[in-house]
Amino acid sequence: MTELHTLLDRPLRRAGTVPLHRQIYERVRQAILRGQLAPGERVASARALAGQLGLARGTVDAAYAQLAVEGYLEPRGQKGTRVSLEVRRAVAARASAPREPRPQPRLDGLPAPLLPFQMGMPAFDAFPRKLWARIGARRVRGAGLADLAYPDPRGSQRLRRAIAAYLLVSRGVDCDPDQVFITPGYRGSLDLVLRLLVRAGDRVCIEDPYYPAALELVRSAGARVAHVPVDEHGMQVDRVTARHVDARLALVTPAHQAPLGVSMTLARRMALLAWASANEAWILEDDYDSEFRYVGAPLPALKGADEAGRVLYAGSFSKVLHPGLGLAYLVVPASQVRAFTQWVARSTNGCSHLQQDLVADFMEGGHFARHIRKMRMLYARRRQWLVEALHAAFGARVHIELQAGGMHLLARFPRHGSDAALADKAQARGLAAQALSRRSAGGQAGQGLLLGFTNIRSAEEAQRQVAALADALGMRSSAWRS
Repeated sequence: MTELHTLLDRPLRRAGTVPLHRQIYERVRQAILRGQLAPGERVASARALAGQLGLARGTVDAAYAQLAVEGYLEPRGQKGTRVSLEVRRAVAARASAPREPRPQPRLDGLPAPLLPFQMGMPAFDAFPRKLWARIGARRVRGAGLADLAYPDPRGSQRLRRAIAAYLLVSRGVDCDPDQVFITPGYRGSLDLVLRLLVRAGDRVCIEDPYYPAALELVRSAGARVAHVPVDEHGMQVDRVTARHVDARLALVTPAHQAPLGVSMTLARRMALLAWASANEAWILEDDYDSEFRYVGAPLPALKGADEAGRVLYAGSFSKVLHPGLGLAYLVVPASQVRAFTQWVARSTNGCSHLQQDLVADFMEGGHFARHIRKMRMLYARRRQWLVEALHAAFGARVHIELQAGGMHLLARFPRHGSDAALADKAQARGLAAQALSRRSAGGQAGQGLLLGFTNIRSAEEAQRQVAALADALGMRSSAWRS
């Protein structure tokens, strides 16, 4: 008979969240499946094992009972408890079954650790965590019975009111709080728009280059995708008006195109609004990081010039505050408030009371506006550190395209092969550089590496990260060797 307690190769977690009887059950089960306990072999009695482990007998009885119910153990009265003979088949099947491959980490898609040059992430080191914690603690202490119920599926009235006030002042968007819907991120906003306004087979115009997640969602909705090129003046709206009059929706980032960073000109904005009005089409304006503009004041939102009610405006707290919030907002035309309200009432339980109230407190207390001003200055400085490090390392081999704002920059290496190959080399070294060409269907935007700079904390760190990039690309500068 095997001394079963010796197979419990690590101490039981007596203060853990997993009950002791469940820990014993799982370890005995694994010992059987690994072949450490053979079919037909007798195991220690519940009384003996309880004594060896210093536990109450009832704890071991509960584990043995579960193992017997599932067919792993077979009680035989005075002959003791033995490993079931039927387990032989399960052990053999487990040994011969192919192993599922381990998932490989990716830079796109599922969340990954923060890597050098990672795009779309705010400066975590500069987030006011102590202030946030104080506001959160006060909010938790003041929570009432109503906070235990399901939240309003449209979103907290306080937060929607705070967002409407903020948009009027900062983005020129005049909307009623009832037009604001709180969603679990930009993807949630886009999914909501696609479900209500787009049918399978409808045409949707997308900027090229594009935001990959948006393209995937549009395709999953069964829509036909029309890629519209972007130049230094933004989306080429004349392509939409000439070739895609039948389109149902246009996805645009007019303030700061993702990922080129250019702004759509006033003439093109007006042409796009006229197209939507004349053809009863919709425009979804993704205003993802317009707060971070380093030259002049932020441009007014396209929604602010929408007199016909054809623009839906999407904003997010992921880049202004932090992505862990999982909160975004969607402003819909007044004509669509009823339809969107009915849909969310049927399809969602809404977002967390606590998170929404915390953001509302942060905005109403004036902290939100101060935080944006602070981050704008910080990002301008960090971008400059990266630019200087790139010029020092690569010299004339790199051409850096700086736009008026944004949280990343575009570095082109015109005589050094494909950007996809360069990005692969960088990513193999743990650097999150992204290839511009992989975000373009037509390739009109050319090639280059997209590099985030928001989490570069010093000029020295910028130099170290760029040195690592130069090594990865095989373009180590003599300046760095010294």
